[in-house]
Amino acid sequence: MESKTVSSSRVIMTELVLPTHTNSLGSIFGGQVMSWIDIAAAICAQRHCNHEVVTASIDELSFVAPVYKGWVVNLKASVNFVAKTSMEVGVRVDAENPKTGETFHTSSAYLTFVCLGSDGKPTQVPGLILDTDDDRRRNKAALSRRQARIARRAASL
Repeated sequence: MESKTVSSSRVIMTELVLPTHTNSLGSIFGGQVMSWIDIAAAICAQRHCNHEVVTASIDELSFVAPVYKGWVVNLKASVNFVAKTSMEVGVRVDAENPKTGETFHTSSAYLTFVCLGSDGKPTQVPGLILDTDDDRRRNKAALSRRQARIARRAASL
């Protein structure tokens, strides 16, 4: 199984915030953003492993700015770390006010996906080639988050 670069599976997804996506304040429902994050991350994970994937966890999801009806939402997803059968995908969400052209960082999340074989059981994930300093920085941070997740899981048993 050949390793793949981070850039080979990167996803850029664009959405328009419609009235059905918003609450009574005219800002987007957090659950809608979460759904888009999960979709962008799943596409990225599938591109990396060329198999179906399932979301195992979402952590570090932070909403830092509101997004309003009529704005454009841009989601960027990339694989940060791979283990034997799982991988972490980071997603950054930026919103663009089309009237002013201003862009805002609105949320970020880290998701863990498990790669599934044709039998529906976890299967091996290709290795990750880290080409850039950003790739290496994200990989190092992802390893720390993975170790923290494993420790939390062990402590709760």
